[in-house]
Amino acid sequence: MSDRETMPPTAVPEAPGSAPALPAEALTIAAGYAFTGPALELGALVWDGTCFPDARVRIPLSVLNRHGLVAGATGTGKTKTLQLIAEQLSEQGVPVFLADVKGDVSGVAAPGEPGERVRARAAEVHQDWSPAGCPAEFYALGGIGHGIPVRATITSFGPLLLSKALGLNRTQEQSLGLIFHYADQKGLELVDLKDLRAVVTFLTSDEGKAELKTVGGLSSATAGVILRSLTAFEAEGAAGFFGEPEFDTAELLRRADGGRGTVSVLELPAVQDRPKLYSTFLMWLLADLFHDLPEAGDLDRPKLVFFFDEAHLLFSGASKAFLEAITQTVRLIRSKGVGVFFVTQTPKDVPADVLGQLGNRVQHALRAFTPDDQKALKATVRTFPDSPYDLEELLTGLGTGEAVVTVLGERGAPTPVAATRLRAPRSLMGPLGDQALDAAVTASPLHGRYAQAVDRESAYEKLEAGRGAKGPDEMRQAGRGAKGPDEMREQAESREQAETREPQESSKRKPAGREGQKGQEPSMVEQVVSSGMFKSLARSVGTQIGREITRSLFGTARRGR
Repeated sequence: MSDRETMPPTAVPEAPGSAPALPAEALTIAAGYAFTGPALELGALVWDGTCFPDARVRIPLSVLNRHGLVAGATGTGKTKTLQLIAEQLSEQGVPVFLADVKGDVSGVAAPGEPGERVRARAAEVHQDWSPAGCPAEFYALGGIGHGIPVRATITSFGPLLLSKALGLNRTQEQSLGLIFHYADQKGLELVDLKDLRAVVTFLTSDEGKAELKTVGGLSSATAGVILRSLTAFEAEGAAGFFGEPEFDTAELLRRADGGRGTVSVLELPAVQDRPKLYSTFLMWLLADLFHDLPEAGDLDRPKLVFFFDEAHLLFSGASKAFLEAITQTVRLIRSKGVGVFFVTQTPKDVPADVLGQLGNRVQHALRAFTPDDQKALKATVRTFPDSPYDLEELLTGLGTGEAVVTVLGERGAPTPVAATRLRAPRSLMGPLGDQALDAAVTASPLHGRYAQAVDRESAYEKLEAGRGAKGPDEMRQAGRGAKGPDEMREQAESREQAETREPQESSKRKPAGREGQKGQEPSMVEQVVSSGMFKSLARSVGTQIGREITRSLFGTARRGR
């Protein structure tokens, strides 16, 4: 039977002399994977310890935007599973994004190496195996590594994602949002970390204290905490991740010549000690895709499948608002034609609200060495549909390259739980060498577009140029080169003289008695209208409305491309 043929729903063909007959108990399971449309081949059904190579376990291409989970203990074959799925998606013209946390997925670009183990696995599952690589692009956060640099501006990253990366609490997270809002109002572009640090430094300085009062709810103590967090974050080497040219996530949707989907591999080993940055940066990519892609409805195949490796890092220590945003993004991005697969050790690493959105499951072996392991095992079993298998026993007895599978069928109903012996990937099951990786990156048409960092005038430069001015409005003008140092000094001296005279003049006009004071009291409306916050808001409301409309679920904003 060829890989492209479809198994009839009521029977399983048997190759005489090469495969045993499928028992009646397993026939219903096998029939649940007999799809009529295009599907990805995962492997062959296992029943009572015997592999039935002609009972194929598959995933319909049309349901891959319903998201999925690949889980299992370390060393059980999760990485090879996502590699197997990725290369078949590429063959079907679907672009793929892979987060390469451990540095062993880059081999997807090179043909695999035949060997005894590969030949044995191919024979077990009746796989017509031949080596083949995929068209691939290699990226690295901020250029730390071999890949094309992926950068984001501070503004587009947004306060909610940045708060998680900085480890801020809920109050500090809200305060950071006020700082972003203030920078928007004053025309202080937040491109990189030094821009944001410059704005916070100004607000906590003597000359910025008056401005700090206009940022409602932001105390100098909280601003100081944020500033210290930014300084520590920068000291960890995170500065290179933020800046321009900002990566256009539309690059992830590219197809190679011949219509094959491009596999985008984001190299992440260099940031393993900064898991919050890694996970929030990947979430930025997903949120940006959500923002840019149009509604697509139900498609015969997804526009992109996004694999989120080490997913537990994303949810660890996340605020309630962040988790709500993730849940909403996962729920809604399906309609944009994007599928998301979370790859982690146990399903309990993924919050229940997110787990409930995942229609496809590939569960590798779990360990039950400790009471916590046993509790996790029982919780995992409860998340599967009813099954004739003893799942507790099965999940602890699976070998490397075996998994328990249940997916959504073509009509949207879950398929029966199937113990599966997985196929072998056709691409290289290991990393590319550094020399081959560097050559692939240099030859990419994207290298010239993103390799060189650009540092244009933004908040830092404007505030540095306007240090002699009294407020950010003057600083903004100074940043544009409107005044020289002497002019700014003269302007500052004139303003100081005016400020000295104003209190004296106002005291002369002030009523002497309590009754006169009471009669002169402005109304509540007049107080609000004359307040600094109201005036500041009024000045920026036109541009601010436009920006807020384009913000994504995570408070991100995208500048014009």
